Amino acid sequence: MAQAVGFLYPGYSAEDDFPRLEGILRDAGAEDVRLPLVHTDIGEDAHRVDALLEMGSAHRLSAKVEEVKALGAEAVVWACTSASFVYGWDGAHAQARELSENAGLPASSTSFAFAHAVQELGAARVAIAATYPEDVAELFTAFLKAAGSEVVSMRGSGIITAAEVGTWGREEVLALARGGDHPEAEAVLLPDTALHTAAWIPDLEEALGKPVLTANQVTVWEGLRLLDRTVHTPALGKLFA
Repeated sequence: MAQAVGFLYPGYSAEDDFPRLEGILRDAGAEDVRLPLVHTDIGEDAHRVDALLEMGSAHRLSAKVEEVKALGAEAVVWACTSASFVYGWDGAHAQARELSENAGLPASSTSFAFAHAVQELGAARVAIAATYPEDVAELFTAFLKAAGSEVVSMRGSGIITAAEVGTWGREEVLALARGGDHPEAEAVLLPDTALHTAAWIPDLEEALGKPVLTANQVTVWEGLRLLDRTVHTPALGKLFA
C-alpha cells in the first residue's frame, strides 16, 4: 500500500525537486512512497521578516490543508525554511502544532527537518550557506543554536526573492556551498526550499568532502521520518546513507 507525505510549498520556484526526489526514492526501491505537493499563496515573494511572517501564517497554511489531505497525505510538512524559523524556536513549534491540529496529521516544517537531520548525522558543528540576506540568515543561526547545534560560520547571499533563487543551476549551488563551508564544520547546510539541489547532492558532498544538507532533501527526509519510514540511497547523500 502506498504511503504519502504531503508538502505545502510556498509559491513556485524549485517545486520540481519533489518529483525528482520521488523518482530517486523509487529507484532506491521505495516504489510505494509518494510525495504530493500543494502550492500555498505566499503573498509577497521576499526574504524579509514581515513578508516571511505573513507567508507562514496559520491562515495561509490552513487554506491548503484539505487539498493536501485529498491527495492521500498521511503526514504533512511545511516545505519552507525561512517562513518557519522566522517565528523563532517556540513560534515554529506552535506553527507545526497548529498545522498538525488543522490537518489531523503528524506535521513538521523544513526548519525542524534541518534540526533533526543534523542530529541524525551527529554533526556537532555546522556551517550555513544561505541564499538569504544576512539578517534573515542570522535568524536561522539562532534557530539551530536553540536546537543544540554549534554554528561555526554563516554566510548570506542577499537574495531577496525565491523566484531568483529558483533560477540558480549546478554551478551557482556548488559556489554557494563552497563559499559557506568552514574547516571546523562537520556538515554544511543550504537552507532554502527555493533552491534546486536534488540532482546535485553527491556532487556537493564530493566537492566539500563532508555531508551537505539541503532544504528539499531534508524536507523529504523529515516527511519519511514522520511516517516512521527509512529509505537508503547514496543519490541523496550521507543523510540517506
